[in-house]
Amino acid sequence: MIADILTPQAARFADNAQTVLRGHENRSRQVALLKGNLVQNSRSESRGISARVTKNGRYGFSSVASYTEKDAETVLKAATENALFLDSRAAGGRTFYPALAAGAIPACRPIIDTEQKRIIDACQTVDAYIQQKYPDLTSRVVVYTEDSQDKVIVSSDAASGHVTYPRCYIYVTMTAESASGAPVELFKAFGGAGCFDDHFADVSVLYPGIDELYRHLMDKKEGVYAEAGNKLVILGGMMGGMLAHEAVGHTVEADLVKGGSVAGPNLGKPVASGMVTLVDFAYSAFGQPTPLPVYLDDEGTLAKDAVLIQDGILTGYMNNRESAAQFGVTPCGNARAWNFNDEPLIRMRNTCILPGQSSLEDMIASIDDGYYLIDSSNGQADLTGEFMFGVSLGYEIKHGKLGRALLDTTVSGIAFDMLKTVDMLSDRVTWSSSGFCGKKQPMPVGMGGPDMRCRITIGGR
Repeated sequence: MIADILTPQAARFADNAQTVLRGHENRSRQVALLKGNLVQNSRSESRGISARVTKNGRYGFSSVASYTEKDAETVLKAATENALFLDSRAAGGRTFYPALAAGAIPACRPIIDTEQKRIIDACQTVDAYIQQKYPDLTSRVVVYTEDSQDKVIVSSDAASGHVTYPRCYIYVTMTAESASGAPVELFKAFGGAGCFDDHFADVSVLYPGIDELYRHLMDKKEGVYAEAGNKLVILGGMMGGMLAHEAVGHTVEADLVKGGSVAGPNLGKPVASGMVTLVDFAYSAFGQPTPLPVYLDDEGTLAKDAVLIQDGILTGYMNNRESAAQFGVTPCGNARAWNFNDEPLIRMRNTCILPGQSSLEDMIASIDDGYYLIDSSNGQADLTGEFMFGVSLGYEIKHGKLGRALLDTTVSGIAFDMLKTVDMLSDRVTWSSSGFCGKKQPMPVGMGGPDMRCRITIGGR
């Protein structure tokens, strides 16, 4: 973990300017086995310092790919000069963002540098289990991924602190051959926030999940195509999380609202069923830590939950300090940067639709002819809220019971229209945290939700 060499530099902060100095280290590694053969074994690290100085709403930014006290002094001087120069040449109104409260944040989660051999051994153990138990698979892939961010943030007029964000996963992908000879595939990610020993000290804990993945694959091997059309379905929590992130979350990021997203003219209006409440959680949800807790953002804003939809009404956006000042609200800590030389952007953290009161069993029993769509392989959406997601795992619902598995299909629609059809929510939440959001910079995010009964357009063959 990086040392705090930046706090003494606060004495150099310019008067009447708002300054954030950030030390930032990223580390990533990946191990991949294809049918037992080691095909990737990589590791990368980057470290540096950035400074962003704001003078009357005009930004100066500078960064350097090294980490010494002299480097901190250099980037601080350059960013300050940039901000003062821009301010001296700019015309029009002047903006000074309201100062933010400082406060305590939890102690850093340690980032432990696990020996690479232990990671390879764990992957080989998982692969050997799959090979021995399921020899009928045509292919199997086991991938270990790890990424971490380690940040020291020093702010002139907000909070300062040292925060770390390690996470690691083992992905298992299985492929089988259907009766027609076509390949069918499913994957599952295991892991979450933390380091190797938090999740994989004993990989046998993964075996029940691997067995379940195989059962789903065997069902899919005998699967059928969905009937195309607007259908009554249950979206599983993973699918609901994808919808919450891609089709709704991006439309309510304030920078994209200013860019013309559908959320702009809909603030204060119904955009979903009255059953739907959507929150971008900071570090705790439902009495538990969020999948990827965020306590302090990269502008020095202490993180708190951002309520986006309340009882079906669009109530707010996700903001940085600039957009919060423009909209007259308090920022909740959504400004994050992926690398030391990136400026913070408005990003989601752990975006989730709140659960309801129904059991999944009762929801399935309530449908005479429809589908239970469990998992997504990919997805895309635009600023109109229009979306299309791939469905990699799903089942028919016939006369209140699960039927045959589905072959790969798609769902599509307009989020604010589809959400108005939600009429049942399960009492459980499923989270996903293994992916990256790709808004200009990659960023680890969590997303989740309950099972949702709604109407949606599903593709066929």
